[in-house]
Amino acid sequence: MTAPAELSPTLQLACDLIRRPSVTPVDADCQAQMMNRLGAVGFQLEPMRIEDVDNFWATHGTQDGPVLCFAGHTDVVPTGPVQQWQHEPFEALIDADGMLCGRGAADMKGSLASMVIASERFVQDYPDHRGKVAFLITSDEEGPAHHGTKAVVERLKARNERLDWCIVGEPSSTTLLGDVVKNGRRGSLGAKLTVRGKQGHVAYPHLARNPIHLAAPALAELAAEHWDEGNAFFPPTSFQISNLNSGTGATNVVPGELTALFNFRFSTESTVEGLQERVSAILDKHELDWSIDWALSGLPFLTEPGELLNAVSASIKDVTGRDTQPSTSGGTSDGRFIATMGTQVVELGPVNATIHQVDERILASDLDLLTEIYYQTLVRLLA
Repeated sequence: MTAPAELSPTLQLACDLIRRPSVTPVDADCQAQMMNRLGAVGFQLEPMRIEDVDNFWATHGTQDGPVLCFAGHTDVVPTGPVQQWQHEPFEALIDADGMLCGRGAADMKGSLASMVIASERFVQDYPDHRGKVAFLITSDEEGPAHHGTKAVVERLKARNERLDWCIVGEPSSTTLLGDVVKNGRRGSLGAKLTVRGKQGHVAYPHLARNPIHLAAPALAELAAEHWDEGNAFFPPTSFQISNLNSGTGATNVVPGELTALFNFRFSTESTVEGLQERVSAILDKHELDWSIDWALSGLPFLTEPGELLNAVSASIKDVTGRDTQPSTSGGTSDGRFIATMGTQVVELGPVNATIHQVDERILASDLDLLTEIYYQTLVRLLA
């Protein structure tokens, strides 16, 4: 373990945040620590506790000019079996291989530390910078996400706040820091399908209607359907059945009902309404007695090459020597809520190889490089 006095300011802050067991939606005073530091360099602070979720909005600068927002979350997923970890998950130590170990190191307390330190340095070096530097931080990204970034964005919209650019600190890198940034995400549309039949005795199938037999051809057709071609930024829309449930537990009873859970990860080439209509048409084609409950987790969004992506890519190149690859792969993030403000959104953070895993860890030195990337991006856009 590296002695605390030998750590950079970024690593000191990252370790402090990791040592706070902020499992969703608990914040464990992570945000208080961040706000204390930002307030000390002149940021205007606005805590926003919504229901059981801690959030905050902080700004530095003037109303004139563009707004660059850093967004992220202080909450982490549960550790899983603690005995399976090589080190205590909230101990926050740097091992002999130079890896910063602990829950949240990659997702995403390391990024939060880099954002804060980069912003402290920037507003001290450029006190009269143009526009605003902003922070939008939540403790409800890993959970339901109803009272976190989504709710804060609704408040910001209601008072006509503007966000031109946003960097979300999600762990975007694949193998080396900065090799990939996310410039968009697919939409996520989930559904619970209920197909009704008629319960009966298996020995008298003519007196029953088996919903498993009835639904199987329709589900097979849905799974085989080609939904769209994707485009230059997105792969084709995918459909996956994640759960099937039917039966009474007895081998001699035809069940009366089947439920199926499925999900679309969809590109900008498809719409929610279009996918729903096509699903309905296939189910009706098979003459099923069906109903469906839809759940939209987020719409697809895309930041095409422009000021933000160019600034981030140039900063990565200067700091690491690497050419970054924009990508829209992966799951959803809070960027989907921020993008509804018409904001250019890019996700940039550490290597994501161990996120949500036992023994989550990242290369400690990457956080100092990430701080410099964030700082140079601020300079390019707001100095």
